[in-house]
Amino acid sequence: MKLRGVYIFPAACLLSLSACSPQPSIVSDGFEGPTLSALWSTRKFVPGAVEIQSAVVRQGKGAARITLHHGDQMGKERGTILERAELMEARELWAREDSSYSYSFSLFLPRDFPVLPNRLILAQWKQDCPDANCDPASPVIALRYEAGLLCMTVQAAPAKDTVYRLGDEIRNRWLDFRVRIRFSRSADGWFNASLNGRQIVEYRGPTAYPPHYGYKDPGRFYFKMGLYRNQLPETMTIYVDEYRKEPA
Repeated sequence: MKLRGVYIFPAACLLSLSACSPQPSIVSDGFEGPTLSALWSTRKFVPGAVEIQSAVVRQGKGAARITLHHGDQMGKERGTILERAELMEARELWAREDSSYSYSFSLFLPRDFPVLPNRLILAQWKQDCPDANCDPASPVIALRYEAGLLCMTVQAAPAKDTVYRLGDEIRNRWLDFRVRIRFSRSADGWFNASLNGRQIVEYRGPTAYPPHYGYKDPGRFYFKMGLYRNQLPETMTIYVDEYRKEPA
């Protein structure tokens, strides 16, 4: 059912989102419950990396705290340079090619969050690669924080394009993002982004990899937010709140 414009999952959906077909038009999560909702997969973080807490919140009484330690790796990534702790939307909610979506979410980096010249992705939109053998395998759109710069990149070919850079201090305050995307491998693809109510990106062009890079046609796309990096000794913590996804 829907309540005040926000999709509320029936009881059956709390156990399996496959019971909620077709896709809901609006999904949202304020992280108000004691545990993660069925919107999120647990495949991209180790046990204990994500907690619902009430000390740092954007709205309401709860927000998710995501903590990444050295050595936090998943599955086939063990023994590689990759470390992650990310919330990934459940498979049943993945976006479809040639459709447009609006994503809203809020991030908070604490005052002591490490500022390092290393790869760090805070949010990303990935194109599904069923056999995990696609190349390039980078996200089609990514929100990055490296060497004190907040950046957004888009990539649908071997080279990625940085379409936004911000060198201002972003720690110790909530960052409210809204990203509207049309996933397409053609010129009719686009994405617009705003930060704290101000537009920062207006991009026109492909937002999906073509099949010759190994991706299925038509494509599916999934959203993740949290911490994804190359190996580092430092512990990192980020807070996320007020997630919402709807047709654009």
